[in-house]
Amino acid sequence: MQQVWSVLTENHHLQQWMGNLEIVDARKNGKMHFHMLDGTDAFVDMRITDYEEPKLFAFEWDKDHVRFELQLSEASTVLTLTETLQELTAHTPKDLAGWHICLQLFEGVLQGVSEQEFPMKDWEKYYGEYMELLKEM
Repeated sequence: MQQVWSVLTENHHLQQWMGNLEIVDARKNGKMHFHMLDGTDAFVDMRITDYEEPKLFAFEWDKDHVRFELQLSEASTVLTLTETLQELTAHTPKDLAGWHICLQLFEGVLQGVSEQEFPMKDWEKYYGEYMELLKEM
């Protein structure tokens, strides 16, 4: 469980699977930065809404909310990601596809894979799939 928590919350690991994020103050009501990665030093402040080591990490995600929960299950750790959406927008399928890819990269970090490239073709595939799913809603 500690290894999963470390990949989730330590910046040198976190940035291997979600390069935009940086934890500034790791505590409830602490702060994170979402770096734009657009060639500027621009970032958005995000509030950490819950932080309970080693099992709960939650933060603002623009108008939405992201929550990671870790639970022991026999010989493994179960990681649950919940994103609470205030409304469906044109950006929603992009976020969902991004989280899908980030969780795959997260798994790679846990397996010791270093220097992973963001698989844009896979993201495009998932983006299309999430677009179709959201059309049904």
